[in-house]
Amino acid sequence: MILFSVVCRLSSVFYKMKIGIDIRTLMDAQYSGVSEYTLNLVKEILKLDSQNEYRLFYNSTKDIEKHMPKFNYPNVKIIKKSIPNKILNYFLFKHLNYPKIDRALGVDLFFMPHINFIALTPNPSPAPAERERGGKSILTIHDLSFLRFPEYFSFRKNFWHKMINVKKLVKKFDKIIAVSENTKNDIVELCGVKPEKIKVIYSGIESEFKELNSKALELSSLNFVKEKYKLPEKFILFLGTVEPRKNIEGLISAYNKFRARHDEFKNYKLIIAGGKGWKSEDILNEWKKSKYKDDVKFLGYVDKKDKVYLYNLASLFVYPSFYEGFGFPPLEAMACGTPIITSFTSSLPEIVGSAGIMVDPHNITDMASAIEQVLSNDELRNNLIEKGLEKAKAFSWENTAREYLEVFKNLIF
Repeated sequence: MILFSVVCRLSSVFYKMKIGIDIRTLMDAQYSGVSEYTLNLVKEILKLDSQNEYRLFYNSTKDIEKHMPKFNYPNVKIIKKSIPNKILNYFLFKHLNYPKIDRALGVDLFFMPHINFIALTPNPSPAPAERERGGKSILTIHDLSFLRFPEYFSFRKNFWHKMINVKKLVKKFDKIIAVSENTKNDIVELCGVKPEKIKVIYSGIESEFKELNSKALELSSLNFVKEKYKLPEKFILFLGTVEPRKNIEGLISAYNKFRARHDEFKNYKLIIAGGKGWKSEDILNEWKKSKYKDDVKFLGYVDKKDKVYLYNLASLFVYPSFYEGFGFPPLEAMACGTPIITSFTSSLPEIVGSAGIMVDPHNITDMASAIEQVLSNDELRNNLIEKGLEKAKAFSWENTAREYLEVFKNLIF
């Protein structure tokens, strides 16, 4: 057994792994949580690992190469398939279980950073002595909100999730990565996966999310973004997809209650930033009923480069989501030195901890009271800012990528 272990260590030094990565999420026109996760993780893995070979796979019948991120590394090869998605997903992958992508790419290990249709070679024998190098696979699951709360998704989205059949999909993979302990618990409970098959690897945060100071360039950029979006002097910020799961209707109701109780805070406006999702019309209708609708502004989709300035300009960040697999926006806000209020549901207490005020997302009165507390109590506000900045330091893409590379190595050798 000792000799076997030594051989494995030596092999990991001299053998070049061939690793395939599914980058289909990077084809999106506008990036959201999963696509940004994939881009940041893949970039960091490739920056850290110059030894192994990487083959990045995507499928499109259109010429979208100019829209895809560039991975200009000598050990990277981009492999594009040009099969109509409906044929590839519903006919080939789902019904024929073909083509086996790991075999087609010629890789030892295939990594999928998000659930999707796929066909892979069968898992090898679990007995270490009988295993051959290759044929390993890893899947990252961000959340199972579509199983927990199907009512938060459109018919089309629910149909797509049903066709993928995540309970069956997880059986194809040797290792499952969960982005939080909460997601791991959901995978165990809802998909029947054994805990030892799942590893929790927290997501990272990009270095550009930081507290800005009084440098001339940063002040100029802050003023530019403020003017670009016609932002008020003082505002409460929400940033995320405008959809029911994010509880924006609840936030608007809490803002209404807060304003009705405290006329002295009438200068604080509510800014809702993010692209429109499913049932966004219902949220807009709720906004139109508000007595304070003129003080509530929807920005729509925000350029990624502008987010850091929005966080820094905001007086308070409120994220009352009903369910999150991880929750990037609260973490980004904390890194920018913005005090936050968020829900004590799903993974959010795990990520935020004592660095934010946690509220019941169903309790509008509590949410309104929390807003009042932060805006009226300088000591509390400064304490939240300090704790948030410290908490955010624990999350980096370098740490995330290193943990993934360790999983890759351990699966192959």
